[in-house]
Amino acid sequence: MSTGESDTIAEAPVTNRKQPFPRGFLDTISTGWADRPETMPVAREQAAFAQARRDTVSAAFTGKRLVIEAGSLKQRSNDTDYPFRAHSIFAHLTGWAADTEPDSVLVFEPANAGHDVTLYFRERADRTTTEFFADATVGEFWIGPRPSLAAVAADLGIATAHLAEFASGAADVTIEDADLARFASELRLVKDAYEIEEMRRAVEITGRGFDDIIHALPDAAKHARGERVVEGVFHRRAREDGNGEGYDTISASGPHACYLHWTRNDGRVVPGDLILVDAGVERDSLYTADITRTLPVNGKFSDVQRRVYETVLEAADAAFAVARPGVKFREVHEAAMGVIAERVAEWGLLPVTAEEALDADAGGHHRRYMVHGTSHHLGIDVHDCAQARREMYYDGVLEAGMVFTIEPGLYFQIDDLTVPEELRGIGVRIEDDILLTEDGPVNLSADIPRSAADVEAWIERIQQG
Repeated sequence: MSTGESDTIAEAPVTNRKQPFPRGFLDTISTGWADRPETMPVAREQAAFAQARRDTVSAAFTGKRLVIEAGSLKQRSNDTDYPFRAHSIFAHLTGWAADTEPDSVLVFEPANAGHDVTLYFRERADRTTTEFFADATVGEFWIGPRPSLAAVAADLGIATAHLAEFASGAADVTIEDADLARFASELRLVKDAYEIEEMRRAVEITGRGFDDIIHALPDAAKHARGERVVEGVFHRRAREDGNGEGYDTISASGPHACYLHWTRNDGRVVPGDLILVDAGVERDSLYTADITRTLPVNGKFSDVQRRVYETVLEAADAAFAVARPGVKFREVHEAAMGVIAERVAEWGLLPVTAEEALDADAGGHHRRYMVHGTSHHLGIDVHDCAQARREMYYDGVLEAGMVFTIEPGLYFQIDDLTVPEELRGIGVRIEDDILLTEDGPVNLSADIPRSAADVEAWIERIQQG
């Protein structure tokens, strides 16, 4: 049964993992419990911001029934699921984030000139229900107390109803609809005050995670899979002070730093090498940081490593310098690539001049050493606003309130015969999270050391402090 209306507890179905319960258990499991009064919460901080977002969506889809699903648990193996993470559109429009109940549905029902909005989810499986003891997915005997309809309504400022009352319809507009996905992405291009503050906090915690990494580098260097030591200490910080990581941590030492999405993290951390760490803490609100620092394992850059590092820093600073309201987003990337092309041409790595390499149609030779883009929007998704139209994103105009990364890099793979041997196996990326204001860009991660000299001093301070 799904509610507490029955006076008896039914027997649960039997499977290999769910053996029959003895009669005595069934007769007594619902009795002998102390009262657990429920206190109604005060509306959470993001509730008013989520309401404003819903109002914007309602105005854009007048007369249409919108059905926005949080998503369901996903199986990891047999009866073990991955940690649940609500769909970003759902979380953005409800303010329900890390504590979202799986299978919840937000529904906009057309009414008058707007919509009546209702949040449907499965009511708590407390001790008056069979699920209380028999269902390891929702039963409170297994997973602890879950929220009531009334509590969630007060918490989020949304009318709630039991999931059993939800009925889908053939004319629904869902998150699979291209127009809704596009609109929801573009709605997130400019962040509100709540979102910006959450991202500031995510960056701050991420900075502490990088301090932890530096402190652990000597231990990582002693371990056969030192990259996982680095990954592990960051994970601890992310879980202790946040909801977890916003994406799989890249802990890439030595030649692994040249693989852009290295998440295997099973290699050694060798003194004399660089280790590239791309990591971000996600807040309980689901807003995430996205920071990369490249660190000399032994605390000092070699001359060759420093030359590559300072070129990447120069490219990052050039991108930062052009980021202003009214500038096209792609110009940030173009500024960074101008530096990259010039320097690798100076080093004799290109078969053409820097100017020829930068030609939009016939060039691109320098992209061998930096194939990715310099920037992406950041927010409730690490690659936020991904369904926005190109003319609103890559070819769009920067506005105050946007948050994006600046992350140029240089990657000389270990077997790349187009570069001198001294460069092979060196990978460097520097990534910062940028808030654009009316007065220009603000580097939210500026307190995490960036220059080669500051990085060396940082390592010395943490390891000797």
